[in-house]
Amino acid sequence: MAIPLYIASALVGYLLGGIPSGLLIGRARGVDLRTAGSRNIGATNAFRVLGPRWGALVFALDTLKGYLATLIPKLLAGGLAGGLFEAARPGDVLTATLAGGIASILGHVFTPWLRFKGGRGVATSLGVFLGIAPLPTLVAFAIWVSLVAISRRVSVGSIGAASAYPFLVYWLAPRGAPRGVVTGVAAAVALLVLVRHLSNIRRLMSGTEPPIVGAAAKGERT
Repeated sequence: MAIPLYIASALVGYLLGGIPSGLLIGRARGVDLRTAGSRNIGATNAFRVLGPRWGALVFALDTLKGYLATLIPKLLAGGLAGGLFEAARPGDVLTATLAGGIASILGHVFTPWLRFKGGRGVATSLGVFLGIAPLPTLVAFAIWVSLVAISRRVSVGSIGAASAYPFLVYWLAPRGAPRGVVTGVAAAVALLVLVRHLSNIRRLMSGTEPPIVGAAAKGERT
């Protein structure tokens, strides 16, 4: 019995997204990120604990996971599955791409390799939407960079970019029926990112959120 393309894409995307890049890089450097800094395996904690070079590598790898998850359906639909999966019909590839992308974000946030405890999903979401809606995603990334540079706090950039992203997709994505679907998915992912940043929001409101660099960043939880 052939497996639906969206199910195969979601399964592979989840396992791919669940690869704990930060933990692996940290261990290679002799540090377990789960017990250092904020105890989060994401790029922000890697940046603070391991340094900018290694933090940037973790960010790049987490982004790559999301981007690769959007390529899986295209590869399977292109015949690399050898008949194991159902033949793609019009619209199936987009559905499978969204399923694989969302699954990779969930895999990063709730990684199956670490008892379903992972990062906040910002970098992986960036990779996913670069593969689905590149123009609004690049604009959102520019917003993220600007806010981080101004505030020196990654959480400010992530919260600001996530809040703006569904509107950017609606305004900048190509017009047509899929735009509404992609906008809805973007809104759901943005909400997940915001929920994962609730503790950061509370610290920002109380003035205790640490910067990405500087003495105040040492040992702080994010």
